[in-house]
Amino acid sequence: MDPHYLLIVAGYLFGSISAAIIVCKFMGLPDPRTEGSRNPGATNVARLGGKKAAALTLLGDMLKGLLPVVAAHALHASATVLAGTALAAFLGHLYPVFFRFQGGKGVATALGVTFGLYWPVGLLVSGIWLVMAVLFRYSSLAALTAVLAIPAGFAWLWPSRPLIIAMCVMVVMLYWRHRSNIVNLFSGKEGKIGFGKK
Repeated sequence: MDPHYLLIVAGYLFGSISAAIIVCKFMGLPDPRTEGSRNPGATNVARLGGKKAAALTLLGDMLKGLLPVVAAHALHASATVLAGTALAAFLGHLYPVFFRFQGGKGVATALGVTFGLYWPVGLLVSGIWLVMAVLFRYSSLAALTAVLAIPAGFAWLWPSRPLIIAMCVMVVMLYWRHRSNIVNLFSGKEGKIGFGKK
């Protein structure tokens, strides 16, 4: 067996490190799995602890998607292994083995994965998120719109079948994890971007 396939396992384990739970613990904040929206992600941490806690969580969640893919690139892994490592890191965030499989919704980790695979697509996705967030002030709407550019961006800029398939699976799972947000958006109950603390 190609030893590069161990990168996929490593990607999942690295993705399973929950930045939200760790940041909240060290900053003396409530467990994000039991407070607010009960989602261990940057948006919920922002509600619980403000901008600094949210920024640290966002950075941690992005890095755990970025670093495994960068490592796979550095080791000259095949497109199949790259795709598997990227998807495994993302799944680790959604279903972390270290935290009873109670993970976040995956937007920041998906962005980290995208930057790790091909940074121009990462910039494209980030730009769309920023424009949507500024215009509408819904984090979930910005994310759900921006992530559609991930498989489209790879189909356009790096048309590799394994990567496109992996990115399509990632987007489908992102939408599945955001199903309650989608319902809230349509019913007008979704909270807008904002921070209770500085």
